[in-house]
Amino acid sequence: MIDSFLYLGLVFALFSIGIFLTTRRNMIRILLGVEIVLNAGNLAFIYFASPLAFRTGYIDPLGQSIVFMSIILGGSVIAVALSLVVNAYKQYRTMDVRKLRRLKW
Repeated sequence: MIDSFLYLGLVFALFSIGIFLTTRRNMIRILLGVEIVLNAGNLAFIYFASPLAFRTGYIDPLGQSIVFMSIILGGSVIAVALSLVVNAYKQYRTMDVRKLRRLKW
């Protein structure tokens, strides 16, 4: 019972930190917040995919494989987003989202 509160508390804490970081102006912090929210979701998925893990030690490999693919896809999305952030910084010399939002095409 304590383990479930610990895992769910960690998921809630990670999710809260991620949401807090996505409300900031800096693009790097926004990307970091998105990655933290994704990791909180992965941790919650692993927890709920293995309800028998605490009693029998059996962990469902399907849940682990789905989370593994989610980690791979999330890492590739963040890599592309970081390259876009670097190019935006090189061109406009700012990482402030509000200043970049004012730019017109």
